Amino acid sequence: MQETNLELFPTAEPTIDIVPGRKLTAKAVALYAAPSDHFETKAVEELHLGFDGIAHDFHAGMTRRSGGREPWYPRGTEMRNERQLSLVATDELSIVAERMGLKEIKPEWIGANMLIGGVPHLSMLPAGSLMFFEGGVTIKIDAQNKPCRVAGQSIATHVHAPDRDAAALLFPQTAKRLRGLVAWVEKPGVVRVGEEISVRVPEQWIYKA
Repeated sequence: MQETNLELFPTAEPTIDIVPGRKLTAKAVALYAAPSDHFETKAVEELHLGFDGIAHDFHAGMTRRSGGREPWYPRGTEMRNERQLSLVATDELSIVAERMGLKEIKPEWIGANMLIGGVPHLSMLPAGSLMFFEGGVTIKIDAQNKPCRVAGQSIATHVHAPDRDAAALLFPQTAKRLRGLVAWVEKPGVVRVGEEISVRVPEQWIYKA
């Protein structure tokens, strides 16, 4: 084990760049919730968030079952639900739509819960970033939301694509690092449309080979 560590980190300080933490401001432009039987969402004026996410939402729960994103577990393994919320940005969805030759991609088509404004390159916010909503809610970013064929199929259906399978496959190809983020509730409460958000980005380190 010690030898492996030396291969990864042959020296200490000179090979690591530290990126300081910072604070950003954002806004909850729109909010969405999904019925318990389908991942597509509908616009709402407020979200009631508990430690298990949005009450009665498709992705609600303290735990979830593993799938293709977790190949290290047998499919269906119960694990912590770090995907309670899906966050997207208008500018990123516009880029994906243009690449797909579409006029628009609506957040609800791909199961988004929050449309966040004011954060450039939203999908690049690092894991561990905290979003403090002015109403008192706090959510924690887990990771980028990897684009999948299921969301692509939803888009293809809504735009009446002539070749729905091709359109469904195009979404994962064009939306990489533009699909937004998944997050979980750290401090519950009610989030309302238009709330200001204080974003705390943690200190990051970059290993230089």
